[in-house]
Amino acid sequence: MTTETEALTIDELAARAGVTVRTVRFYGTKGLLPPPVLGPRRVGRYGTEHLARLELIEELQSRGMTLAAIERYLGQLPPDLSVRDLAVQRAVVASWAPGTVETVPRSELERRAGRPLGEEELRRLAAMDVVERAGAGPDGEVFRVDAGLLRLGVELLDVPLSHESVLAARAVLTEHARAAARELSRLLRDAVADKDARDVRSLSARMHPLVVQALLTTFQRSLKEELREWLDEEG
Repeated sequence: MTTETEALTIDELAARAGVTVRTVRFYGTKGLLPPPVLGPRRVGRYGTEHLARLELIEELQSRGMTLAAIERYLGQLPPDLSVRDLAVQRAVVASWAPGTVETVPRSELERRAGRPLGEEELRRLAAMDVVERAGAGPDGEVFRVDAGLLRLGVELLDVPLSHESVLAARAVLTEHARAAARELSRLLRDAVADKDARDVRSLSARMHPLVVQALLTTFQRSLKEELREWLDEEG
């Protein structure tokens, strides 16, 4: 595993993920978190991939999964997933259940983001529905933040897109996502028309994560194909 652009101590990694150093070490001994890269004086250094994987583990645990189940889940993932891929996985997991939105002061938001956030960056995160201003608290300005999307949103801040482009992209995604949801909902309603309410609720709960994963995978593949065709035309 590479450390990409960051080299964090175990204390810095724990602080960024909002866990204790003991938790990081525990996950490491269980094989859930890869070992750090040894630097000068054999001091362990962790990278952004460690942080993304740690956040995914915490998200899975918050959904009630046992350590054994988390180990099985991680074992099914490709071993060379990038930080972005891990963030997408976390976003998918976060979508399995409501309640991923938290209210935090600006200092905590910036700590979780791993960087100071200026007004333009906050505006872009708001355009992506990642954060929303929620007034003032005893520790200063307060924000509602979608914890499952924060890491991915922060990465997108470094993509050279204007605020207007972000809004346009959001509109396109929202329009087509709603259309797909309507069609899938209609299809599932027809498929379970002869079943009782309990069976319908059970099927819905089981299908939700599967449908989200299927939509995400299909979209990723389609986007890669479109970008490949565009680059071929430009080349």
